[in-house]
Amino acid sequence: MVDPSDKVEQIKEFVDAGEYFTINRARQYGKTTTLTALKERLKSEYIVISLDFQGISKSGFDSEQEFVQEFCRLLIKKKKSISYLPDEIENKLNEYVNQKKPRIKLSELFVTLTEWCEISPRGIILIIDEVDSATNNQVFLDFLAQLRDGYIARDTDDMPAFKSVILAGVTDVKHLKARIRDDEDAKENSPWNIAAEFTIDMSLSECGIKGMLDEYESDHHTGMDTEEMAKLIHDYTNGYPFLVSRICELIDISVTKILTLSEAWTKDGVDEAIKLILAENNTLFESLTKNLNNMPELKASIRSILMEGTRLTWNPDQKDIVLMQMYGLVRNDHNTVRIANRIFETRLYNLFLSDEELKNNVFSREGELIKNQFIEDGKLNMRRILEKFIETYNSVCGPLVDRFIEKDGRELFLLYLKPIINGTGNYYIEAQTRNQTRTDIIVDYLGRQYIIELKIWRGERYNAEGEKQISEYLDYFNLNTGYMLSFNFNKKKDQGVRMVQIGDKTLFEGTL
Repeated sequence: MVDPSDKVEQIKEFVDAGEYFTINRARQYGKTTTLTALKERLKSEYIVISLDFQGISKSGFDSEQEFVQEFCRLLIKKKKSISYLPDEIENKLNEYVNQKKPRIKLSELFVTLTEWCEISPRGIILIIDEVDSATNNQVFLDFLAQLRDGYIARDTDDMPAFKSVILAGVTDVKHLKARIRDDEDAKENSPWNIAAEFTIDMSLSECGIKGMLDEYESDHHTGMDTEEMAKLIHDYTNGYPFLVSRICELIDISVTKILTLSEAWTKDGVDEAIKLILAENNTLFESLTKNLNNMPELKASIRSILMEGTRLTWNPDQKDIVLMQMYGLVRNDHNTVRIANRIFETRLYNLFLSDEELKNNVFSREGELIKNQFIEDGKLNMRRILEKFIETYNSVCGPLVDRFIEKDGRELFLLYLKPIINGTGNYYIEAQTRNQTRTDIIVDYLGRQYIIELKIWRGERYNAEGEKQISEYLDYFNLNTGYMLSFNFNKKKDQGVRMVQIGDKTLFEGTL
């Protein structure tokens, strides 16, 4: 695993400052791992209470009494891990657990917690993981309000209270509140409006990934270039912790069964791991698909970004963008909404393309039926793929119409390409060029890369600029051959594929 020490030290600065805050990240983003490391780091300086709200059943939030009793049970169960729990506090907690009448109120619990904070020789830190378990209930909001009141009284009246409170989960507390109450006042007056802004990047850096690979290399002596491998893995995952770990795990366990150890820890091994991870149905992808299927508008927004090249400006007040970020689907890339990483991108492309395949799409069938024509000595004949795609489009759809390019060009070409490379190769769309006028598709197939630029024909000058751009792009990938597919609406165009030499680069230009 990647060493989380740098992130832990950054979070500790919040704790030392006495902040109350939330750590909201998508599923399997390393929250629990980080909190475990944080707890170990803090326990020499503070009294740390670390709870998990998954330990409270749904009925535990039905009333104040039930919540107080469940909360106290959690504390008592954690007794051994809490370095300071005075007898008088423990006895009071047990009284609450066993009390039948009169009914216990949250305010009574907080009187006891305040007393604990007052007599404690060190500051008490309260950490609550899986706070999502408290969704859709008023009792939890009241619990937050009590924490807020303690925070305010601590700073204004010098009253004893928790030194710091950390709530961790996927869903932000503000969104929990919005789901419980519909009135505008309730939405604006959040019980957690005292929380500090938590801006620490929880993703894994190339440097962090390299450190992990260096440790692996010292044990296994594969001969890998750890810096290059860290960059490759980061390029595909953008540092999403689960995906980083899963790629490494697949290389170590599965890819080494088909490649030697030294071959596995190269770009070829990463490509094999990506194929495996895109084909599996892990818990992360299940969560991703469930969220999309439960929110049709959210799914439509994601589809629009990917399939139609829609450019969305980052707006933290826009509901869909907030939800997409909360579920880990998108990120803010220079004030533009981007899909979080290449693996998510390709997985989502596959999902949307499968929706089209289920509609009995002829392009997918044609690609599947003749895919053997495009493979020669383990290499893709991309020129032939372009030629046959142009033929298929003309026979099925006829002349191009203006509305076509808005989304159908990319979608139909990928539908045609996907069954040809399926199970053997990967593809992804270069985010920097995905728009309504140009798209670069990068295909990894048996250790070779193929760059295909899809674009609208806008005249000879624009085409020459496109040729120069793809030539420079080929330099970046250390390739000598590239491919272009232009959607040309001119009636007198010459359709087909021609070879063009641009300096030392060979381009095969297809015109539809």
